[in-house]
Amino acid sequence: MRFNFKRLVLRVPKFVLSIASKAREFQFRYTRLPTTEHISVPLKTNPDCVDMAFGCCSMDIQFQNVLLLSFSFMLVFTSFQTMGNIEQTVLRSINMDEPSFTGNGYISLSIIYGVFSISNWVAPSIVAVLKEKKSMLAGAVLYTAFIASFLYPKTWLLYLMSAVLGIGAAVIWTAQGSYLAICSDETTMSRNSGVFWAILQSSMFFGNTFVFFAFDTKDESAKIEESTRILVFSVLTGVAIIGVICMLFLRTPGRVDRTVPMLDIQLPEHGAVAAFKKSLKLFTKKEMVLLSFTFFYTGIELSFFSGVYSTSVGSTEALGTIAKRLVGLSGILVGAGEVIGGALFGLLGARTVKNGRDPIVLLGFLCHTVAFYMIFINLPDASPLGSTGGLSYIKPPSAVIAMICSFLLGFGDACYNTQIYSILGGLFPDDSAPVFALFKFTQSAAAAASFYYSSLLTLRIQLGILQIFCFIGSFTFFLVEWASVQKKIAATSCAEEDPDDEYRIDKS
Repeated sequence: MRFNFKRLVLRVPKFVLSIASKAREFQFRYTRLPTTEHISVPLKTNPDCVDMAFGCCSMDIQFQNVLLLSFSFMLVFTSFQTMGNIEQTVLRSINMDEPSFTGNGYISLSIIYGVFSISNWVAPSIVAVLKEKKSMLAGAVLYTAFIASFLYPKTWLLYLMSAVLGIGAAVIWTAQGSYLAICSDETTMSRNSGVFWAILQSSMFFGNTFVFFAFDTKDESAKIEESTRILVFSVLTGVAIIGVICMLFLRTPGRVDRTVPMLDIQLPEHGAVAAFKKSLKLFTKKEMVLLSFTFFYTGIELSFFSGVYSTSVGSTEALGTIAKRLVGLSGILVGAGEVIGGALFGLLGARTVKNGRDPIVLLGFLCHTVAFYMIFINLPDASPLGSTGGLSYIKPPSAVIAMICSFLLGFGDACYNTQIYSILGGLFPDDSAPVFALFKFTQSAAAAASFYYSSLLTLRIQLGILQIFCFIGSFTFFLVEWASVQKKIAATSCAEEDPDDEYRIDKS
């Protein structure tokens, strides 16, 4: 069994590369190429040939930008997501060695997402001044510094770097959303967001696979030794540094005039104050108010699968000596769900736009509902709060069911996030930076609140909160999606009824 698992892990890099290859093949086969209506060519030149050459070259450059962006983020977040997954478990071990260290992983993550939430109001202003590439670099450096701080465990340093990271997180994610939208047009936004999500979440494979084997000798003890902790933190810091270096090679995406338009990204021309005012104005729009419930749900489920659930698995003594190793395996399977979901919906991006985003969100709702129920009957109620010998309805708890739930949590999260990226890029193409900042503001505020109450509430209460907001967030997403579809149908009907009027508008 152990040999087979290692063989599976070794195939992960090939699987990720195949995703990128398939996405690229999909792009050239099925993405509609622009016409030459706005391209001036000599009369003796075949316009179709010019169109194909021009379209392929420009789209190839844009897709290369998306791939480089994705792999850079994958490396940086291999470190951070792995750290978030094991943070509470590791900090308990540090406290056993150094009683003066009183840092709490849940509080640290709550600070990160709390500052992240507040900083999202000023992040568009920072991106407006620094531009996307420099903003992402600055954020990535702060992520790296946060990981490195665990090499010198001090309570004050942990909380200070958590606050600093919150600022960096707001900047890097606002810039990322804007950069991704710049690299996309109306037909490729779903595909590019899916490919980005799949490659980004493959980081859950690599970091957690490393943790799974690094914790191999810790089966008989609840404590993770100092030498193992230093090894893990050093490797994660090195991986983050490589991600920062890769980000240096990001290019400013070009623009072309074509029938299938690029999403026109315009950061405010009047600087930081204008960016802040635009964010406030957008936050009051009906679509954003409804989507904020969806954003809120993704925040609390993010905190659950990225920190609370893995800790609960590792704290369940009835799982036996493999409980601590299951923390890493849980992260791997969450990543597997994220990658498969992102790749699937990325490769089918064009069909998603055509057939609607609501079926995918409905699939995510069903996955999470099933996962919440199985967690409810499998893990003890007190497991998020510390090691416990308690039992739930399944006696003894099943490691297999626990790992299935990890996969469902990851796959469902991919369903929600890929479609949120798609609908925001489609509804607000001219305001990508402030819109993505508002998304991250709401999501991170929810995550901060969730991480805080995770240190106080038992598992079943947390699952009840998740299920309620899962329903509300899914329903409000459906309302926005249905309204968007109706607007498109109405616009198409008007165009068909009076094509001459449409022609006059276009000519003007």
